[in-house]
Amino acid sequence: MTAAQAVTRRLAELVLVFLGVMFIIYVMVFTLPGDPIMALGGDRPLPENVVAELRSRYHLDEPVWKQYLYYLQGLAQGDLGTNFSGQPVADRLAARWPVTIALALTAWGIELVIGVGLGLYAGLRRGRVGDRVVLAGTILAASVPVFVVAVSAQLVFGVQLGWFPVAGTTQGWPTAYLLPAACIAVFGLASIARLMRGSVIDTMSSDFVRTLWAKGLTRRQVVGVHVTRNSAIPVLTYLAIDLGYLLGGTVIIEGIFNLPGVGQLLFQAIRAHEGPTVVGVSTALIIVFLVANLVVDLLHTALDPRIRHE
Repeated sequence: MTAAQAVTRRLAELVLVFLGVMFIIYVMVFTLPGDPIMALGGDRPLPENVVAELRSRYHLDEPVWKQYLYYLQGLAQGDLGTNFSGQPVADRLAARWPVTIALALTAWGIELVIGVGLGLYAGLRRGRVGDRVVLAGTILAASVPVFVVAVSAQLVFGVQLGWFPVAGTTQGWPTAYLLPAACIAVFGLASIARLMRGSVIDTMSSDFVRTLWAKGLTRRQVVGVHVTRNSAIPVLTYLAIDLGYLLGGTVIIEGIFNLPGVGQLLFQAIRAHEGPTVVGVSTALIIVFLVANLVVDLLHTALDPRIRHE
């Protein structure tokens, strides 16, 4: 199978996954109890003719499967839908993406630098005190719930010490993003450090490394070039997938730090029973995650020529 055929086949698989996942989400959102149209009027019920017009406009008077086909038809034209207030979901997303992207990339950078560094350090000192400290620290970091880390960091570093703003983005990047990004990065950082450590240990015991030592290469050449590059393959795979998670998994952090990002928009839409917004935001996040998975496959093949997609 050629590279082009492998990419085409992978794209076809991702399209099928996308359609299936989106159908499940759409059905779950639009079959929930409650009437979002009636809720628009608040304490004063809407006139029946207005309710009927809104139901017809959003196809709520038709079966769910037919509503889903209408949504796919609009999606094929780049339309993520319109919420019950008449605002395009794409416009609301466009206003929120910069915050979420800045937060996710900052957290991703922290994971990359500190996680890889700790993993390399621990792997080269297997069984020593430094290795045990890193292992214990990563276990502790992965065991504490994210909201506990976020609230504690906000209280200590934001309120008591005053090093970072407590909430909002008024101070811009990086000041307003470092603390929430660090709270998100703690968990991915722990996984990357452990993954890098194991990969370094395996690489150091491989035959080609022993050959490099026998040829008289320096420690900097062996570790800095060959060991690090070969050990980074599984870590880069994890990092690429994790970026997709970071772009879609910042709901709790954005809520705690009051950051006007995509996660906060999704949370507000769920509370307000805005089905079109929930589905539109979910669509964008799923596309990001699937593209990240495709990049992982291509990156894996590029870094390791032995890997071929069957």
